[in-house]
Amino acid sequence: GQYTHEFDGDEEFYLGLEKKETVWRLPGLSTFATFDPQSALRNLAITKQNLNILIKSFNYTAATNGMCPPFCLS
Repeated sequence: GQYTHEFDGDEEFYLGLEKKETVWRLPGLSTFATFDPQSALRNLAITKQNLNILIKSFNYTAATNGMCPPFCLS
């Protein structure tokens, strides 16, 4: 995963996932703004968990036994 923040198509900063720290594209920007990397890590964890739930919900195969379910017999 990757967490980046852009403004007008220009990257302002990204979150270094290995070191869990904010890496500013231009170091001077850090004097005008702050960013808590823990909030981004928390959001990434929640997003991964939600994605796994969706994958498990929709990634199943119905057993085929050659029989038509009752609603298709009409």
